[in-house]
Amino acid sequence: MLRLSNLHASYGAAPVLQGVSLHVERGETVALLGPNGAGKSTLLAAITGTIAQRMGSIDFDGVELAQAKSHAIVARGVALVPEGRLVFAPFTVEDNLRLGAIRLRGELGERYEHVYALFPRLAERRRQLAGTLSGGEQQMLAIGRALMSAPRLLLLDEPFLGLAPLVVADIRRALEKLRDSGLTLLMVEQKLDIALGFAARAYVLIKGRVALEDTTARLAQRPDIGDLYFALASGGPAR
Repeated sequence: MLRLSNLHASYGAAPVLQGVSLHVERGETVALLGPNGAGKSTLLAAITGTIAQRMGSIDFDGVELAQAKSHAIVARGVALVPEGRLVFAPFTVEDNLRLGAIRLRGELGERYEHVYALFPRLAERRRQLAGTLSGGEQQMLAIGRALMSAPRLLLLDEPFLGLAPLVVADIRRALEKLRDSGLTLLMVEQKLDIALGFAARAYVLIKGRVALEDTTARLAQRPDIGDLYFALASGGPAR
């Protein structure tokens, strides 16, 4: 469904991605691992068109996205759950969800029902201002807002960051339901144990380049798994 070939991206004169190539099959869940500053969030920004300075190929289901605008990429079926949630604090939960469905026409009742079934807590707080929600509830709202556009590919940028263990468990169960329903997922994650238990394959990004690709089953069996943890934490080479 998604294939990146020799992707480069930069902020001004500072290069971040340096020839990244990877693929995500339809219905697959893939984790993108790496230390802070490795370029993981930049890679998602390049896919969604929120960083303009990018070169290479981004093929999504046979359509080239490398020069496409963000609104056109969303219309193709790609949605992003950004790091830090970025909900619209002065708006209600339901208004935030409605903004996620801005490209859709007609009755949105079915989309709301889908999100509220996945996150019943949002249904209870639909009239509440987003800025008054807890961090975990805001993360649920960010995921729900992305789902309102009926995506075929969902990009998740550290969806468990800064959340309490019980909230992590709730959100993970919801994401597992999406995964098991056949939705294609590409997830940025720093915690190796979460990635190994959730995704089918993983890429390790170090200093803007793919340093390692493997199935999570094989990664979990590696005798040097402790060294890999250290490499991810320090930004060193992953072999």
